[in-house]
Amino acid sequence: MAETTLQLKTNSRDQMIDMTRDITEWVRSVGVDNGIVIVSSLHTTAGITVNENADPDVKTDMLRRFDEIYPWHHDKDLHMEGNTAAHMKTSTVGHSQTIVISRGRLVLGTWQGVYFCEFDGPRHRKVFLKVLEG
Repeated sequence: MAETTLQLKTNSRDQMIDMTRDITEWVRSVGVDNGIVIVSSLHTTAGITVNENADPDVKTDMLRRFDEIYPWHHDKDLHMEGNTAAHMKTSTVGHSQTIVISRGRLVLGTWQGVYFCEFDGPRHRKVFLKVLEG
Protein backbone atom coordinates (compact mmCIF):
# COMPACT_ATOMS: atom_id res chain seq x y z
CA MET A 1 0.00 0.00 0.00
CA ALA A 2 1.17 3.48 -0.84
CA GLU A 3 -0.26 6.85 0.06
CA THR A 4 0.46 10.54 -0.42
CA THR A 5 -1.13 13.94 -0.01
CA LEU A 6 -1.24 16.34 -2.95
CA GLN A 7 -1.34 20.10 -2.38
CA LEU A 8 -3.51 22.37 -4.53
CA LYS A 9 -4.01 26.11 -4.76
CA THR A 10 -7.39 27.10 -6.15
CA ASN A 11 -7.97 30.46 -7.82
CA SER A 12 -11.69 31.16 -7.57
CA ARG A 13 -14.77 30.47 -5.46
CA ASP A 14 -15.93 27.62 -7.74
CA GLN A 15 -13.42 25.71 -9.82
CA MET A 16 -12.89 22.24 -11.25
CA ILE A 17 -9.26 21.17 -11.54
CA ASP A 18 -8.36 18.15 -13.67
CA MET A 19 -6.13 15.96 -11.48
CA THR A 20 -5.97 12.97 -13.83
CA ARG A 21 -2.35 13.52 -14.89
CA ASP A 22 -1.12 14.04 -11.31
CA ILE A 23 -2.87 10.89 -10.10
CA THR A 24 -1.66 8.88 -13.11
CA GLU A 25 1.96 9.98 -12.57
CA TRP A 26 1.82 9.15 -8.86
CA VAL A 27 0.30 5.69 -9.49
CA ARG A 28 3.04 5.04 -12.06
CA SER A 29 5.73 6.18 -9.61
CA VAL A 30 4.63 3.70 -6.92
CA GLY A 31 4.68 0.84 -9.45
CA VAL A 32 1.22 -0.62 -8.88
CA ASP A 33 0.08 -2.97 -11.65
CA ASN A 34 -3.40 -3.85 -10.39
CA GLY A 35 -5.58 -2.47 -7.60
CA ILE A 36 -7.50 0.69 -6.81
CA VAL A 37 -6.61 4.25 -5.97
CA ILE A 38 -8.80 6.17 -3.57
CA VAL A 39 -8.82 9.92 -4.21
CA SER A 40 -10.20 11.90 -1.26
CA SER A 41 -10.67 15.60 -0.61
CA LEU A 42 -9.74 16.52 2.96
CA HIS A 43 -12.26 19.37 3.08
CA THR A 44 -15.99 19.83 3.71
CA THR A 45 -16.36 22.45 0.98
CA ALA A 46 -14.48 20.68 -1.84
CA GLY A 47 -15.16 17.35 -3.51
CA ILE A 48 -13.89 14.85 -6.07
CA THR A 49 -15.73 13.74 -9.20
CA VAL A 50 -15.09 11.81 -12.41
CA ASN A 51 -16.48 13.56 -15.46
CA GLU A 52 -15.77 14.61 -19.03
CA ASN A 53 -12.36 16.12 -19.66
CA ALA A 54 -12.55 16.78 -23.41
CA ASP A 55 -15.00 19.70 -23.57
CA PRO A 56 -14.12 22.55 -21.14
CA ASP A 57 -17.70 23.84 -21.37
CA VAL A 58 -18.85 20.85 -19.31
CA LYS A 59 -17.01 22.21 -16.25
CA THR A 60 -18.48 25.67 -16.80
CA ASP A 61 -21.98 24.25 -17.23
CA MET A 62 -21.69 22.07 -14.14
CA LEU A 63 -20.52 24.94 -11.94
CA ARG A 64 -23.31 27.19 -13.30
CA ARG A 65 -25.96 24.53 -12.62
CA PHE A 66 -24.64 23.95 -9.09
CA ASP A 67 -25.01 27.70 -8.46
CA GLU A 68 -28.58 27.56 -9.76
CA ILE A 69 -29.44 24.70 -7.41
CA TYR A 70 -27.42 26.00 -4.44
CA PRO A 71 -27.23 29.81 -4.71
CA TRP A 72 -24.71 31.69 -2.58
CA HIS A 73 -26.48 35.00 -2.10
CA HIS A 74 -28.45 34.00 1.04
CA ASP A 75 -25.69 32.07 2.82
CA LYS A 76 -24.04 35.06 4.47
CA ASP A 77 -27.35 35.87 6.16
CA LEU A 78 -27.67 32.36 7.60
CA HIS A 79 -24.36 31.89 9.42
CA MET A 80 -20.99 33.53 9.91
CA GLU A 81 -18.96 31.66 7.27
CA GLY A 82 -21.59 32.06 4.56
CA ASN A 83 -20.65 28.84 2.77
CA THR A 84 -23.72 26.62 3.13
CA ALA A 85 -23.92 26.33 -0.67
CA ALA A 86 -20.35 24.98 -0.73
CA HIS A 87 -21.25 22.30 1.82
CA MET A 88 -24.32 21.32 -0.21
CA LYS A 89 -22.33 21.11 -3.46
CA THR A 90 -19.68 18.95 -1.81
CA SER A 91 -22.32 16.63 -0.38
CA THR A 92 -23.82 16.32 -3.87
CA VAL A 93 -20.49 15.62 -5.61
CA GLY A 94 -19.01 13.54 -2.80
CA HIS A 95 -15.65 13.81 -1.08
CA SER A 96 -13.94 10.85 -2.79
CA GLN A 97 -13.71 8.56 -5.80
CA THR A 98 -12.33 5.05 -6.18
CA ILE A 99 -10.62 4.31 -9.49
CA VAL A 100 -9.50 0.90 -10.70
CA ILE A 101 -5.86 0.40 -11.73
CA SER A 102 -5.20 -2.26 -14.36
CA ARG A 103 -1.81 -2.97 -15.91
CA GLY A 104 -0.42 0.12 -14.20
CA ARG A 105 -3.02 2.49 -15.64
CA LEU A 106 -6.14 4.19 -14.33
CA VAL A 107 -9.25 2.58 -15.80
CA LEU A 108 -11.16 5.57 -17.13
CA GLY A 109 -13.32 6.00 -20.19
CA THR A 110 -12.08 7.86 -23.25
CA TRP A 111 -13.51 11.20 -22.14
CA GLN A 112 -13.26 10.78 -18.36
CA GLY A 113 -11.02 12.71 -16.02
CA VAL A 114 -10.71 13.02 -12.24
CA TYR A 115 -11.57 16.48 -10.92
CA PHE A 116 -11.02 18.35 -7.69
CA CYS A 117 -14.12 20.50 -7.21
CA GLU A 118 -13.55 23.72 -5.28
CA PHE A 119 -16.72 25.28 -3.92
CA ASP A 120 -15.37 27.77 -1.35
CA GLY A 121 -12.17 29.21 -2.74
CA PRO A 122 -9.72 30.46 -3.40
CA ARG A 123 -7.85 28.30 -0.90
CA HIS A 124 -4.93 25.98 -0.31
CA ARG A 125 -6.29 22.42 -0.45
CA LYS A 126 -5.17 18.84 0.16
CA VAL A 127 -6.12 15.66 -1.65
CA PHE A 128 -5.24 12.29 -0.11
CA LEU A 129 -4.36 9.37 -2.42
CA LYS A 130 -4.12 5.76 -1.28
CA VAL A 131 -3.43 2.70 -3.44
CA LEU A 132 -4.67 -0.72 -2.48
CA GLU A 133 -3.02 -3.46 -4.52
CA GLY A 134 -4.86 -6.51 -5.58
